Amino acid sequence: METAATLDSALDTASLFDLPRPATECRIVVAMSGGVDSSVVAALAAASGAEVIGITLQLYDYGAATGRKGACCAGDDISDARAVADRLGIAHYVFDHESAFREEVVETFADAYLQGRTPVPCIRCNMGPKFTDLLRMARELGADCLATGHYVRREMGPAGAELHRALDPARDQSYFLYATTEAQLDFLRFPLGGLPKSQVRELAEQAGLRNAAKPDSQDICFVPDGDYAKIVTSLRPEGARTGAIVHAETGETLGEHKGVIHFTVGQRRGLDIGGQPEPLYVIGLDAETAQVRVGPKRLLAVGAATVIETNRIGPMPSGPLTAKVRSLSKPVQVTVEGALGQGATVTLRFANPEFGVAPGQAAVIYADDRVIGGGWIETTTPAISLDTVV
Repeated sequence: METAATLDSALDTASLFDLPRPATECRIVVAMSGGVDSSVVAALAAASGAEVIGITLQLYDYGAATGRKGACCAGDDISDARAVADRLGIAHYVFDHESAFREEVVETFADAYLQGRTPVPCIRCNMGPKFTDLLRMARELGADCLATGHYVRREMGPAGAELHRALDPARDQSYFLYATTEAQLDFLRFPLGGLPKSQVRELAEQAGLRNAAKPDSQDICFVPDGDYAKIVTSLRPEGARTGAIVHAETGETLGEHKGVIHFTVGQRRGLDIGGQPEPLYVIGLDAETAQVRVGPKRLLAVGAATVIETNRIGPMPSGPLTAKVRSLSKPVQVTVEGALGQGATVTLRFANPEFGVAPGQAAVIYADDRVIGGGWIETTTPAISLDTVV
C-alpha cells in the first residue's frame, strides 16, 4: 500500500506498538474517535504490517450530533472514522454506547454539579467506555494490543509497564489517564506520546486522510457550547434552585444566585455582586443549603486535600512527588500520607498553599514524568483558618 510505504519511511512504525511478535503476525485494534490523532494511529498501525481493526464507540444520537463541532465519537466523527478506515483498507466497526455513556459519564457529571462539585467527565469516560469496554472488545477480537490517540507514553520499567507524560508538554494528557490499571497498561499502546502535534498532522497529510486539518475536540465533548448548566438543568431540573451568595468571612448576604450548578471553586466572573472593596472568588459551595460562599483570594489557599478511590500504577517511589489538581495546572510538590492505590483514601499535603483546589476534581501524582496514580478530591483543608482572619 502506498500509504503504508510513505509512513514506514518516516517512522519505525512497528516499534511504536511494542508488539510481542513480528508485526505481520499481530492484530492491532485501534480506538477511532474520528479525530486526526486516532486516525494517524490507525495509519501507523496499518503501516507496521499488522492486521488492523478500527473500533468507534457511538456516544451520542447520530442525527442530533451531526455537524457538532468540538465533539468526538458522534455524527460526522463516525463518518470521518469510517472514511479513514476505507482509505487505509482496514476493517471498521461502530458500537452503540450511547446509553452506557449517558449513565456512566453524563448523568454522573450532572449529579456532581448538583452536589456542588467540579467533575472531570473525561476521566470517567476513560475509566468506563473508552478503556474497560474497548479493552474487552479488543481481547474478544483476539488483538495483541489496543492503541489509542492519547498523548502519553508507555515505557517499560523494572516492575513492568509505566505511564509517563508525553514528550510535548502542550499535548500531555496523562492527567486524564491516572486511573489506568496495571493490567490495562499491559495491553494499551500510545504511539503518539513521543510526537509533536505538528508531526501528527504531517503524517495525516502524507497518508491522505481527509481529516488531516480537522480541529481538535474540546475537553468536554458533550458540552460543545461550554454551557454546563444547560446540560445539568436538562437532566436535573432541581439544579436551578436559587440561594444566597454569602461572604465567607463576615457572613453577610451579598446577593442571590440561580443555582450552585453555575459555580465552581475558584470562580471569579459571573458572581453579579459588584461594589465590593476587593475581588471576590467562590470559596465553597453548600449544595444542601444552596449557598455559595465567596471571599478574597487568600481564602482559596489549601494546605491539604483528602483524596478518595485512589489508583496506583507501579511501585511507590522513595523520591520527591508532585501533583496536579487541575488538568491545566502545573505540578506542585506534595507528600502523600497513607497507602496510595486499591481504592484507598489518602491525604495529599502541599509543600506550599495551593489555590483553587475543587472537590470533584482529580489529583494526579507524579515522580518526575512518571504517573504514580491519583484519585478524586473529596475535601480540602484551608491553609488559612477563618477563625484566625482579622
